[in-house]
Amino acid sequence: MLLAGEGRPDGTLSKSETYELLRAGLSQVDLDGKRLLVLIPDETRTCPLPMLFRQVVDLLAPRVARLDFLIALGTHQPIPEPRINRLLGLSAEERQGKYANVGILNHLWEEPGTFAPLGTIPEQRIGEITGGLMRQEVPIGVNRMVFDYDHLAILGPTYPHEVVGFSGGLKYFFPGISDWEFINFFHWLGAMITCIEIIGTKDTPVRQVINEAARLIPKPVLNINLVVREGELAGCFIGDPIETWEAAADLSDKLHIVYKDRPYKTVLGIAPEMYDDIWTAGKVMYKLEPIVADGGELIIYAPHVTEISYTHGKHLDKIGYHVRDYFAKQMDKFAGVPGGVMAHSTHVRGLGTFENGVEKPRVTVTLATGIPRERTEKVALNYRDPASIDPDDYRGREEEGILVVDHAGEVLHRLCNR
Repeated sequence: MLLAGEGRPDGTLSKSETYELLRAGLSQVDLDGKRLLVLIPDETRTCPLPMLFRQVVDLLAPRVARLDFLIALGTHQPIPEPRINRLLGLSAEERQGKYANVGILNHLWEEPGTFAPLGTIPEQRIGEITGGLMRQEVPIGVNRMVFDYDHLAILGPTYPHEVVGFSGGLKYFFPGISDWEFINFFHWLGAMITCIEIIGTKDTPVRQVINEAARLIPKPVLNINLVVREGELAGCFIGDPIETWEAAADLSDKLHIVYKDRPYKTVLGIAPEMYDDIWTAGKVMYKLEPIVADGGELIIYAPHVTEISYTHGKHLDKIGYHVRDYFAKQMDKFAGVPGGVMAHSTHVRGLGTFENGVEKPRVTVTLATGIPRERTEKVALNYRDPASIDPDDYRGREEEGILVVDHAGEVLHRLCNR
Protein backbone atom coordinates (compact mmCIF):
# COMPACT_ATOMS: atom_id res chain seq x y z
CA MET A 1 0.00 0.00 0.00
CA LEU A 2 1.17 3.53 -0.81
CA LEU A 3 0.68 5.46 2.42
CA ALA A 4 1.80 8.83 1.08
CA GLY A 5 3.66 10.08 -1.92
CA GLU A 6 4.08 12.69 -4.59
CA GLY A 7 6.13 12.89 -7.76
CA ARG A 8 6.81 16.03 -9.75
CA PRO A 9 8.08 15.45 -13.30
CA ASP A 10 8.41 19.22 -13.79
CA GLY A 11 9.35 20.43 -10.32
CA THR A 12 10.74 19.56 -6.92
CA LEU A 13 9.46 19.15 -3.38
CA SER A 14 10.34 21.83 -0.85
CA LYS A 15 11.79 21.01 2.55
CA SER A 16 8.43 21.65 4.24
CA GLU A 17 6.52 19.61 1.66
CA THR A 18 8.90 16.71 2.15
CA TYR A 19 8.44 16.89 5.91
CA GLU A 20 4.65 16.82 5.56
CA LEU A 21 4.81 13.81 3.24
CA LEU A 22 7.02 11.96 5.70
CA ARG A 23 4.80 12.92 8.61
CA ALA A 24 1.68 11.76 6.78
CA GLY A 25 3.21 8.46 5.75
CA LEU A 26 5.07 7.57 8.93
CA SER A 27 2.10 8.40 11.14
CA GLN A 28 0.27 5.44 9.59
CA VAL A 29 2.95 2.90 10.49
CA ASP A 30 2.86 1.10 13.83
CA LEU A 31 6.32 2.01 15.08
CA ASP A 32 5.63 3.22 18.63
CA GLY A 33 7.96 1.52 21.08
CA LYS A 34 9.57 -0.51 18.28
CA ARG A 35 13.23 -0.97 17.39
CA LEU A 36 13.77 0.41 13.86
CA LEU A 37 16.68 -0.09 11.46
CA VAL A 38 16.84 2.22 8.42
CA LEU A 39 18.95 1.30 5.37
CA ILE A 40 20.52 4.29 3.62
CA PRO A 41 22.81 4.80 0.58
CA ASP A 42 26.51 5.55 0.61
CA GLU A 43 28.29 8.44 -1.12
CA THR A 44 27.85 7.01 -4.64
CA ARG A 45 24.23 8.16 -4.96
CA THR A 46 23.10 11.77 -5.38
CA CYS A 47 20.53 12.32 -2.64
CA PRO A 48 19.59 15.13 -0.20
CA LEU A 49 20.32 12.74 2.65
CA PRO A 50 21.24 15.41 5.24
CA MET A 51 17.73 16.92 5.07
CA LEU A 52 16.01 13.54 5.04
CA PHE A 53 18.06 12.13 7.90
CA ARG A 54 17.17 15.07 10.13
CA GLN A 55 13.49 14.90 9.24
CA VAL A 56 13.21 11.15 9.78
CA VAL A 57 14.98 11.39 13.14
CA ASP A 58 12.79 14.33 14.17
CA LEU A 59 9.62 12.38 13.33
CA LEU A 60 10.61 8.96 14.63
CA ALA A 61 13.05 9.35 17.53
CA PRO A 62 10.26 10.39 19.96
CA ARG A 63 8.20 7.36 18.93
CA VAL A 64 10.56 4.40 18.65
CA ALA A 65 12.50 2.53 21.32
CA ARG A 66 15.62 2.45 19.16
CA LEU A 67 16.55 4.15 15.90
CA ASP A 68 19.62 3.09 13.91
CA PHE A 69 20.81 3.68 10.35
CA LEU A 70 22.82 1.13 8.40
CA ILE A 71 24.76 2.24 5.31
CA ALA A 72 23.93 -0.35 2.65
CA LEU A 73 27.40 -0.62 1.13
CA GLY A 74 26.99 -3.82 -0.85
CA THR A 75 30.69 -4.52 -1.38
CA HIS A 76 31.88 -0.91 -1.24
CA GLN A 77 34.44 0.00 1.38
CA PRO A 78 33.30 1.12 4.87
CA ILE A 79 33.00 4.88 5.31
CA PRO A 80 35.14 6.52 8.02
CA GLU A 81 33.49 8.64 10.70
CA PRO A 82 34.30 12.09 9.19
CA ARG A 83 32.81 11.03 5.84
CA ILE A 84 29.74 9.58 7.52
CA ASN A 85 29.17 12.98 9.12
CA ARG A 86 29.58 14.63 5.72
CA LEU A 87 27.21 12.10 4.10
CA LEU A 88 24.52 13.04 6.64
CA GLY A 89 25.38 16.72 6.94
CA LEU A 90 26.33 16.47 10.61
CA SER A 91 28.97 18.29 12.57
CA ALA A 92 31.09 16.28 15.00
CA GLU A 93 29.33 18.15 17.81
CA GLU A 94 25.88 17.16 16.53
CA ARG A 95 26.93 13.54 16.15
CA GLN A 96 28.15 13.44 19.75
CA GLY A 97 25.30 15.55 21.10
CA LYS A 98 21.85 15.75 19.52
CA TYR A 99 22.27 12.51 17.57
CA ALA A 100 24.34 10.57 20.09
CA ASN A 101 21.57 8.02 20.63
CA VAL A 102 21.07 7.37 16.94
CA GLY A 103 23.25 4.55 15.63
CA ILE A 104 24.93 5.14 12.24
CA LEU A 105 26.68 2.00 11.09
CA ASN A 106 28.58 0.56 8.13
CA HIS A 107 27.52 -2.74 6.61
CA LEU A 108 30.73 -4.70 7.25
CA TRP A 109 30.43 -7.24 4.46
CA GLU A 110 34.04 -8.46 4.75
CA GLU A 111 33.83 -9.37 8.43
CA PRO A 112 33.21 -13.01 9.36
CA GLY A 113 29.93 -13.49 11.15
CA THR A 114 28.18 -10.53 9.51
CA PHE A 115 25.61 -12.65 7.70
CA ALA A 116 22.79 -14.96 8.68
CA PRO A 117 20.99 -17.34 6.30
CA LEU A 118 17.39 -16.58 5.38
CA GLY A 119 16.64 -19.62 3.25
CA THR A 120 16.87 -20.49 -0.43
CA ILE A 121 15.15 -19.81 -3.73
CA PRO A 122 14.49 -23.26 -5.26
CA GLU A 123 16.06 -24.27 -8.56
CA GLN A 124 12.65 -24.58 -10.22
CA ARG A 125 11.69 -21.02 -9.27
CA ILE A 126 15.01 -19.64 -10.56
CA GLY A 127 14.34 -21.42 -13.85
CA GLU A 128 10.87 -19.88 -14.06
CA ILE A 129 12.07 -16.35 -13.34
CA THR A 130 15.02 -16.49 -15.74
CA GLY A 131 13.21 -18.29 -18.54
CA GLY A 132 15.59 -21.21 -18.18
CA LEU A 133 18.71 -19.06 -18.50
CA MET A 134 19.81 -20.27 -15.07
CA ARG A 135 18.73 -23.31 -13.08
CA GLN A 136 20.20 -23.65 -9.62
CA GLU A 137 19.17 -23.41 -5.99
CA VAL A 138 20.21 -20.03 -4.64
CA PRO A 139 20.92 -19.53 -0.92
CA ILE A 140 20.02 -16.13 0.52
CA GLY A 141 21.93 -14.49 3.36
CA VAL A 142 21.63 -11.03 4.87
CA ASN A 143 23.27 -8.92 7.56
CA ARG A 144 22.21 -10.55 10.82
CA MET A 145 21.43 -7.12 12.28
CA VAL A 146 17.95 -7.39 10.76
CA PHE A 147 17.07 -9.90 13.50
CA ASP A 148 17.84 -7.31 16.21
CA TYR A 149 14.97 -5.00 15.21
CA ASP A 150 11.18 -5.11 15.15
CA HIS A 151 10.81 -3.14 11.93
CA LEU A 152 13.03 -2.39 8.93
CA ALA A 153 12.95 0.61 6.60
CA ILE A 154 14.61 1.75 3.38
CA LEU A 155 15.47 5.38 2.67
CA GLY A 156 17.08 5.91 -0.71
CA PRO A 157 16.78 7.06 -4.34
CA THR A 158 15.96 5.31 -7.61
CA TYR A 159 17.91 5.70 -10.86
CA PRO A 160 18.30 3.56 -13.99
CA HIS A 161 20.56 0.66 -13.02
CA GLU A 162 22.82 -1.64 -15.02
CA VAL A 163 22.04 -4.89 -13.16
CA VAL A 164 18.47 -4.53 -11.92
CA GLY A 165 16.89 -2.08 -14.40
CA PHE A 166 16.08 0.64 -11.87
CA SER A 167 17.77 0.90 -8.49
CA GLY A 168 16.16 1.51 -5.11
CA GLY A 169 13.57 -0.34 -3.07
CA LEU A 170 14.45 -3.88 -2.05
CA LYS A 171 17.82 -3.52 -3.74
CA TYR A 172 18.92 -1.93 -0.45
CA PHE A 173 18.77 -5.46 1.00
CA PHE A 174 20.14 -7.21 -2.08
CA PRO A 175 22.98 -6.33 -2.69
CA GLY A 176 22.94 -3.54 -0.07
CA ILE A 177 23.33 -5.80 2.96
CA SER A 178 23.29 -9.27 1.41
CA ASP A 179 25.98 -11.92 1.32
CA TRP A 180 28.46 -12.14 -1.52
CA GLU A 181 27.17 -15.47 -2.88
CA PHE A 182 23.77 -14.04 -3.77
CA ILE A 183 25.33 -10.83 -5.10
CA ASN A 184 27.51 -12.90 -7.44
CA PHE A 185 24.53 -14.90 -8.67
CA PHE A 186 22.22 -12.08 -9.68
CA HIS A 187 24.95 -9.80 -11.00
CA TRP A 188 26.09 -12.52 -13.38
CA LEU A 189 22.46 -13.11 -14.34
CA GLY A 190 22.25 -9.43 -15.28
CA ALA A 191 25.49 -9.67 -17.24
CA MET A 192 24.21 -12.63 -19.23
CA ILE A 193 21.15 -10.60 -20.23
CA THR A 194 23.52 -7.62 -20.82
CA CYS A 195 23.55 -4.16 -19.33
CA ILE A 196 22.22 -2.51 -22.47
CA GLU A 197 19.09 -4.69 -22.38
CA ILE A 198 18.42 -4.30 -18.66
CA ILE A 199 19.29 -0.71 -17.81
CA GLY A 200 16.24 1.54 -17.64
CA THR A 201 13.84 -1.43 -17.92
CA LYS A 202 11.37 -1.66 -15.07
CA ASP A 203 10.47 -5.35 -15.07
CA THR A 204 13.58 -7.55 -15.30
CA PRO A 205 14.43 -11.10 -14.21
CA VAL A 206 17.01 -9.68 -11.81
CA ARG A 207 14.43 -7.49 -10.08
CA GLN A 208 12.13 -10.50 -9.86
CA VAL A 209 14.88 -12.55 -8.21
CA ILE A 210 15.44 -9.76 -5.66
CA ASN A 211 11.72 -9.56 -4.94
CA GLU A 212 11.66 -13.32 -4.47
CA ALA A 213 14.56 -13.16 -2.01
CA ALA A 214 12.80 -10.37 -0.08
CA ARG A 215 9.96 -12.76 0.73
CA LEU A 216 12.40 -14.40 3.14
CA ILE A 217 13.04 -11.23 5.18
CA PRO A 218 11.59 -12.02 8.63
CA LYS A 219 10.52 -8.50 9.64
CA PRO A 220 8.08 -5.93 8.23
CA VAL A 221 9.68 -3.52 5.76
CA LEU A 222 8.74 0.11 5.07
CA ASN A 223 10.09 1.90 2.02
CA ILE A 224 10.72 5.63 1.67
CA ASN A 225 11.59 5.68 -2.02
CA LEU A 226 13.06 8.89 -3.39
CA VAL A 227 13.56 10.33 -6.86
CA VAL A 228 16.19 13.05 -7.18
CA ARG A 229 16.63 15.74 -9.82
CA GLU A 230 19.97 17.60 -9.67
CA GLY A 231 20.26 17.05 -5.94
CA GLU A 232 16.68 18.05 -5.11
CA LEU A 233 13.72 15.78 -4.38
CA ALA A 234 11.34 15.35 -7.29
CA GLY A 235 9.51 12.46 -5.69
CA CYS A 236 8.97 10.78 -2.34
CA PHE A 237 6.83 7.64 -1.96
CA ILE A 238 6.18 5.98 1.41
CA GLY A 239 4.69 2.55 2.04
CA ASP A 240 4.94 -0.98 0.66
CA PRO A 241 8.44 -1.67 -0.77
CA ILE A 242 7.23 -2.84 -4.18
CA GLU A 243 4.44 -0.30 -4.77
CA THR A 244 6.60 2.64 -3.71
CA TRP A 245 9.49 1.44 -5.87
CA GLU A 246 7.20 1.07 -8.88
CA ALA A 247 6.02 4.67 -8.46
CA ALA A 248 9.61 5.86 -8.10
CA ALA A 249 10.77 3.88 -11.14
CA ASP A 250 7.97 5.37 -13.25
CA LEU A 251 9.09 8.87 -12.27
CA SER A 252 12.77 8.04 -12.74
CA ASP A 253 11.93 6.85 -16.26
CA LYS A 254 10.69 10.37 -17.01
CA LEU A 255 13.55 12.25 -15.31
CA HIS A 256 16.65 10.12 -15.74
CA ILE A 257 16.53 9.03 -19.37
CA VAL A 258 17.64 11.36 -22.16
CA TYR A 259 16.89 10.44 -25.77
CA LYS A 260 19.15 11.30 -28.69
CA ASP A 261 18.29 11.26 -32.39
CA ARG A 262 21.52 9.58 -33.48
CA PRO A 263 24.64 7.93 -32.06
CA TYR A 264 27.96 9.74 -31.53
CA LYS A 265 31.43 8.69 -32.64
CA THR A 266 32.96 10.18 -29.47
CA VAL A 267 31.32 10.59 -26.07
CA LEU A 268 33.22 12.24 -23.21
CA GLY A 269 31.59 11.31 -19.91
CA ILE A 270 32.79 13.44 -16.98
CA ALA A 271 32.62 11.36 -13.81
CA PRO A 272 31.74 13.20 -10.58
CA GLU A 273 34.06 12.87 -7.60
CA MET A 274 31.54 10.70 -5.74
CA TYR A 275 32.92 7.88 -7.92
CA ASP A 276 36.38 7.18 -6.51
CA ASP A 277 37.36 4.10 -8.55
CA ILE A 278 36.41 2.45 -11.83
CA TRP A 279 34.16 0.03 -9.95
CA THR A 280 31.84 3.01 -9.45
CA ALA A 281 32.95 5.35 -12.27
CA GLY A 282 32.15 2.52 -14.68
CA LYS A 283 28.59 3.84 -14.41
CA VAL A 284 29.66 6.44 -16.97
CA MET A 285 29.90 3.64 -19.54
CA TYR A 286 26.70 1.95 -18.39
CA LYS A 287 24.65 5.09 -18.86
CA LEU A 288 26.23 6.22 -22.15
CA GLU A 289 26.97 3.04 -24.09
CA PRO A 290 23.60 3.09 -25.93
CA ILE A 291 24.44 6.35 -27.74
CA VAL A 292 27.99 5.47 -28.83
CA ALA A 293 28.15 4.56 -32.51
CA ASP A 294 29.52 1.21 -33.64
CA GLY A 295 33.30 1.60 -33.71
CA GLY A 296 33.08 4.80 -31.65
CA GLU A 297 34.82 5.78 -28.43
CA LEU A 298 33.53 6.32 -24.90
CA ILE A 299 35.93 8.28 -22.69
CA ILE A 300 35.56 8.05 -18.92
CA TYR A 301 37.10 11.36 -17.87
CA ALA A 302 37.98 11.17 -14.17
CA PRO A 303 41.39 12.66 -13.32
CA HIS A 304 40.63 12.14 -9.61
CA VAL A 305 40.30 8.34 -9.97
CA THR A 306 43.53 6.47 -9.23
CA GLU A 307 42.27 2.93 -8.59
CA ILE A 308 40.48 0.22 -10.60
CA SER A 309 38.61 -1.07 -7.55
CA TYR A 310 39.46 -0.64 -3.89
CA THR A 311 37.64 -3.89 -3.17
CA HIS A 312 38.06 -6.08 -6.24
CA GLY A 313 41.16 -4.66 -7.92
CA LYS A 314 43.21 -7.87 -7.57
CA HIS A 315 40.61 -9.86 -9.49
CA LEU A 316 40.26 -7.22 -12.18
CA ASP A 317 44.03 -6.95 -12.63
CA LYS A 318 44.01 -10.67 -13.43
CA ILE A 319 40.99 -10.90 -15.72
CA GLY A 320 40.77 -7.41 -17.24
CA TYR A 321 37.72 -5.95 -18.96
CA HIS A 322 36.01 -8.06 -21.61
CA VAL A 323 32.74 -8.60 -23.44
CA ARG A 324 30.24 -11.07 -22.01
CA ASP A 325 31.05 -14.02 -24.27
CA TYR A 326 34.74 -13.81 -23.46
CA PHE A 327 33.71 -15.19 -20.07
CA ALA A 328 30.56 -17.12 -20.98
CA LYS A 329 32.32 -19.23 -23.64
CA GLN A 330 35.21 -20.21 -21.38
CA MET A 331 33.74 -20.32 -17.90
CA ASP A 332 36.07 -23.11 -16.77
CA LYS A 333 38.96 -20.68 -17.14
CA PHE A 334 37.28 -18.22 -14.76
CA ALA A 335 35.81 -20.67 -12.27
CA GLY A 336 37.41 -18.95 -9.28
CA VAL A 337 36.39 -15.41 -10.23
CA PRO A 338 33.30 -13.96 -8.46
CA GLY A 339 30.34 -13.52 -10.77
CA GLY A 340 29.89 -9.95 -9.59
CA VAL A 341 33.41 -9.07 -10.73
CA MET A 342 32.93 -10.64 -14.15
CA ALA A 343 29.63 -8.80 -14.45
CA HIS A 344 31.28 -5.44 -13.75
CA SER A 345 33.96 -6.27 -16.31
CA THR A 346 31.39 -6.93 -19.04
CA HIS A 347 29.33 -3.85 -18.18
CA VAL A 348 32.35 -1.55 -18.54
CA ARG A 349 33.54 -3.26 -21.75
CA GLY A 350 30.10 -3.22 -23.33
CA LEU A 351 28.65 -5.28 -26.16
CA GLY A 352 30.82 -7.29 -28.48
CA THR A 353 31.65 -10.77 -29.75
CA PHE A 354 34.11 -13.54 -28.93
CA GLU A 355 34.53 -16.01 -31.76
CA ASN A 356 37.37 -18.47 -32.37
CA GLY A 357 39.41 -16.88 -29.63
CA VAL A 358 39.08 -13.36 -31.07
CA GLU A 359 37.35 -10.64 -29.04
CA LYS A 360 35.71 -7.76 -30.90
CA PRO A 361 34.19 -5.10 -28.62
CA ARG A 362 31.61 -2.85 -30.26
CA VAL A 363 33.22 0.38 -29.01
CA THR A 364 36.53 1.57 -27.59
CA VAL A 365 36.46 2.33 -23.88
CA THR A 366 39.10 4.86 -22.85
CA LEU A 367 40.13 5.77 -19.32
CA ALA A 368 41.35 9.35 -18.91
CA THR A 369 42.06 8.97 -15.21
CA GLY A 370 44.85 9.02 -12.67
CA ILE A 371 45.43 5.31 -13.27
CA PRO A 372 48.78 4.84 -15.09
CA ARG A 373 48.95 3.75 -18.72
CA GLU A 374 50.56 0.41 -17.89
CA ARG A 375 47.78 -0.65 -15.52
CA THR A 376 45.01 0.69 -17.76
CA GLU A 377 46.29 -1.29 -20.74
CA LYS A 378 46.89 -4.35 -18.54
CA VAL A 379 43.14 -4.55 -17.91
CA ALA A 380 42.46 -4.24 -21.66
CA LEU A 381 41.18 -0.65 -21.69
CA ASN A 382 42.44 2.26 -23.78
CA TYR A 383 44.53 4.97 -22.08
CA ARG A 384 44.50 8.74 -22.46
CA ASP A 385 46.42 11.17 -20.32
CA PRO A 386 43.70 13.29 -18.67
CA ALA A 387 46.02 16.32 -18.89
CA SER A 388 45.74 16.06 -22.67
CA ILE A 389 41.98 16.56 -22.53
CA ASP A 390 40.21 19.88 -22.10
CA PRO A 391 36.48 19.10 -21.93
CA ASP A 392 35.71 22.54 -23.34
CA ASP A 393 37.40 21.47 -26.59
CA TYR A 394 34.71 18.80 -26.97
CA ARG A 395 31.70 20.96 -26.18
CA GLY A 396 29.34 22.33 -28.82
CA ARG A 397 30.36 19.73 -31.40
CA GLU A 398 27.32 17.48 -31.55
CA GLU A 399 26.97 18.07 -35.29
CA GLU A 400 30.44 16.54 -35.64
CA GLY A 401 29.34 13.47 -33.69
CA ILE A 402 31.04 14.51 -30.44
CA LEU A 403 29.14 14.78 -27.14
CA VAL A 404 30.13 15.86 -23.63
CA VAL A 405 28.07 14.65 -20.66
CA ASP A 406 28.69 16.35 -17.31
CA HIS A 407 28.06 14.49 -14.03
CA ALA A 408 27.83 11.29 -16.03
CA GLY A 409 26.78 8.05 -14.38
CA GLU A 410 23.23 8.65 -13.16
CA VAL A 411 21.25 9.76 -16.21
CA LEU A 412 20.77 7.12 -18.90
CA HIS A 413 21.18 8.16 -22.54
CA ARG A 414 19.32 6.23 -25.24
CA LEU A 415 18.59 6.52 -28.92
CA CYS A 416 15.06 7.54 -29.81
CA ASN A 417 14.39 4.23 -31.56
CA ARG A 418 15.42 2.18 -28.49
